[in-house]
Amino acid sequence: MRYLASPSHDIRTNLAIETYLMENADLSEPILYFYINDPCIIVGRYQNVLAEINQRYVEDHNITLTRRTSGGGAVFDDLGNVSFSFITKDDGDGFGNFKRFTDPVINALHTMGATRAEMSGRNDLVIDGKKFSGNAMHVENGRMFSHGTLMYDVDQTQIAKALNVPADKIASKGIKSVRSRVTNLRPYLAPDYQHLTIEEFRDILAREILGVSDLSQAKHYELDAVAQAGVERLNQKYFRNHDWIYGAEPDFTVKHRQHFDGGTVEFRLAIQAGKIAATTIYGDFFGAQPVQTVIDHLQGVTYDPAAVATALGDLDLTNYFGKIEPSAIVHLITDQDA
Repeated sequence: MRYLASPSHDIRTNLAIETYLMENADLSEPILYFYINDPCIIVGRYQNVLAEINQRYVEDHNITLTRRTSGGGAVFDDLGNVSFSFITKDDGDGFGNFKRFTDPVINALHTMGATRAEMSGRNDLVIDGKKFSGNAMHVENGRMFSHGTLMYDVDQTQIAKALNVPADKIASKGIKSVRSRVTNLRPYLAPDYQHLTIEEFRDILAREILGVSDLSQAKHYELDAVAQAGVERLNQKYFRNHDWIYGAEPDFTVKHRQHFDGGTVEFRLAIQAGKIAATTIYGDFFGAQPVQTVIDHLQGVTYDPAAVATALGDLDLTNYFGKIEPSAIVHLITDQDA
C-alpha cells in the first residue's frame, strides 16, 4: 500500500486530489490518503444543500462549503479532524463493505488506547455509543474509494450551528440533539496520545495502518506536475463549482421523504397532466450507480403506483439506493398520503 498526506488544508483541493487518484492513479497497489481541513462542510452527492446547512452561519463564519462525489450525509470538519481514504480497484467486495476499510482504522485506534471504538449501523464509527467518524464510498469504472472522518479534537459547538439535521434522522437514532451523539476521540485515548498535534495523530495512525515504525519506510505516492494540473481541473469542474455544489431544482408539486435503515430518500416531482414531468432525488443513501438513470425512467410516466412500478421494473434499484427495498422506493414515490 502506498501513502499520501495532502499538504493542503482546503477541502476542495483535498477532494480533487482524491478524485484524481481514483480516476488516474496506478492502483496495482491501494493508496492510503490522509487530509486535514480548515473549517468546512461537505455535503453528500445527493443532498439538498440549503436544507442541510445554516447558510447565514456558514457565510458569516467563513466555513468552506462543497459537495463530494460520494453518498451519505453532511459533515463538519475543522483542524481537529483527520480524514482518511482508501483508494483501490473495485474487486466486487468493496462497495458497501465499510468494515473492510474501517477495521484497519479501528485497530489502530485500539493500539492508541481507544479500545471501545467500534463500527455501528451502516457507516458510523462510535465509542460508548457516540459517533466520531462518518464514512462514505464512491465507485466508478472499476475503481473506488472509501473515506471517513476522525474527530480528534473538533470544535463540537460549531456542528449544531452550521448543520441542519432533519428531525426524522435524529428521531431514528433515539437521541435529542446532534451534540448528544458525537464525540471527540482524544479523551478516550491513552494519556500519551491525548496531547498530540493533529499532524502527529495522523502520522501515528498512518504508521499503524501501514505497519511501519517510521513513515520514511512507507511507499509514498508523489503528485507530479501532470497530476497537479489534473487536480486543478477537477477542482474547478466540481468542488469549486457553484452549480455542482448547489445543484438546480425544478419547480415541484409533490415531495415525499422517508428515513430507512439504509438512509434517507426524498423525491420531489413535478406533475403535469397526470404525468411526471421532472424529478429531483435527494438523500444520504449509498448507491453504486448515479440516480440519473432512475430519473430518466420516470420521465413522462403516469403518476400512479402501477405505472411507476412498471417503469422501474427493469432496474435493480439496490444499485441506486443501496440497502433499501425496491418496493419501498416505489411506494415512496407514489404514496398519496406522504
